[in-house]
Amino acid sequence: MSNNAFKSKTDKIHRAAFIGLAAISMVACQTTQIALAEKRPNIVLMMTDDQGYGDLGAHGSPYLKTPNIERIGEEGLEMDTFVTYPNCSATRAGLLTGRYPYRTGVTAVTQVDHFMNASEVTLAEVLQEAGYDTAIFGKWHIGDNYPMNPGNQGFEEALVHKGGGVGQAAGPAGNTYFDPILEHNHVSKKYEGYVDDVFTEAALDYIEQKKEDKDPFFVYLATNLPHFPLQVPDHRAQRFRDMGVHEDNALTFGMIENIDYNVGRVLDKLKETGQEENTIVIFLSDNGPRHRRTKNDHYPGRWVANMRGTKTSVYEAGIRVPFFVKWPGKLPKGAKTDTMGTIIDLFPTLLEAAQASPPEGVVIDGKSLIPVWTEGDASSLNGRTYFAQMHYGPTPFKYMHFTARRQQYKLVSSHDFPHGILYQPTDIELKRVLEQLELYDVVADPSERINIASKHPKIVEELLEEYEDWFDKVSEERDAKGIQRIYLGTEAVPAVNLSRFDWGGPRVISHNAFGHWKAHNQLGHWRVKTEKGNYTISADLPEVDKDGVVHFKYNEVHLKKPITKGQKRAVFEAVDLPASTGNLHLYVKLDKVSLATGAHFVDVVLND
Repeated sequence: MSNNAFKSKTDKIHRAAFIGLAAISMVACQTTQIALAEKRPNIVLMMTDDQGYGDLGAHGSPYLKTPNIERIGEEGLEMDTFVTYPNCSATRAGLLTGRYPYRTGVTAVTQVDHFMNASEVTLAEVLQEAGYDTAIFGKWHIGDNYPMNPGNQGFEEALVHKGGGVGQAAGPAGNTYFDPILEHNHVSKKYEGYVDDVFTEAALDYIEQKKEDKDPFFVYLATNLPHFPLQVPDHRAQRFRDMGVHEDNALTFGMIENIDYNVGRVLDKLKETGQEENTIVIFLSDNGPRHRRTKNDHYPGRWVANMRGTKTSVYEAGIRVPFFVKWPGKLPKGAKTDTMGTIIDLFPTLLEAAQASPPEGVVIDGKSLIPVWTEGDASSLNGRTYFAQMHYGPTPFKYMHFTARRQQYKLVSSHDFPHGILYQPTDIELKRVLEQLELYDVVADPSERINIASKHPKIVEELLEEYEDWFDKVSEERDAKGIQRIYLGTEAVPAVNLSRFDWGGPRVISHNAFGHWKAHNQLGHWRVKTEKGNYTISADLPEVDKDGVVHFKYNEVHLKKPITKGQKRAVFEAVDLPASTGNLHLYVKLDKVSLATGAHFVDVVLND
């Protein structure tokens, strides 16, 4: 889109004020014709998973070469200070809605914490309404089941994996990055090949199919690389092993090299099909690199560009990510800006580029980056503060592990183990947190080494008050909506697979209290909404070492079946359920005084 296309409506009105009614009509007609004549751009947005700012050759990595990723910046623009959220789900919710994740219901990455409320209006939905074809390939991670899954949130074509990663408890069990089982338009199917290649090839096929279409398209290619588990074709890792790097790094770097290879394939496909000149291409990561989950840990020898932190941290390495964009003819080539961009800015930015109107009556927290991209004009972003917070469990706690970040100054409430923030802190704990707030000048000190809070108490007070106001607003909106429920027995999706990944309940999070990780996730329930009907309910059970009883409970319905030692599956047939909301429980007890253990998967099927 030309710069003229972004002139304000006010300018047009001022010009029109000096001419008569007939001339106004003529100008309006001509403006409409110009807008229609200028074809709206396609959008290809590529997001990686746990790739740090330092995981690029251009950012100083002594091992990695990433020419294809960097090519996007060479042919367009790099935003060198682009910040996201410190975990997967929150970043994805912010990207797709332009809103702070707490507003949308997303607090963390598993159980009910990653459920985005189905009432949210996504980027895909708005673009689809504006005439775009929409597709996602890769990672979704904001709710697998109806009404939260991609097909219910604006994507006409969807090839994704379940949960937060392949091989996680969302299933299927035993899934790996090689020949993975994926969800194609919500139907499970086994694919041949390496998972990143499978997703990319599906995206390439989609782009090929659209080359003759008049309608523009939005492709969201969200690879699950280099997220754990560290699995990659051996030839990708061997080159780095030969350099003598740590094995974790060899595997991770091999995964990033695979990403770069596939980014090149996407760029080449756009050129081959003649779509390059009218396509916005964006590359970024969802958050920083991960190894262990404390604020200073990283892989041995992994380059983090001298930034502090890791994934799950609100220090810079946890939230500052690589960001490149190109839009031929609209953006300068090889440009670079230090202006802070944020993940919630992409929603209004891409809607403006697509000439699509934002949803009415919805608070959009992000700001359009178009003036920064096209003219280097950051005036609309001056003085703004971006907020990020990270913890575990569905209830946010004020002051616990947050940052309030401006262009120059950044307030930090640090925490070594944010996944351990499970319960309301005492007043004594909160007092200590407030007394230990950190302030950094991230322009002069991007490594966040020098805490200047004691030298600038007024800045600390200003940012803290902004944070308090922000927390109250976004958490109140989330609380008013409540946690999104999974729908069962709908005409649209009569068969639903429930997994431990989506559990709620106190025992889901209580495992952290004493640091006992081996016993975690032993029991939970599913928050559901049911249509009245007759159901078959099948459960994959944990292995039991003696006879016991499997229980199904939902509101007033309580059914029991005996099971024998080693039994792996139980089926409840012809179960009448009411039209209702509640918590669905399915668990095993070996005797009256034993702790219950939950089913691994439950299939809930509405009978004909």
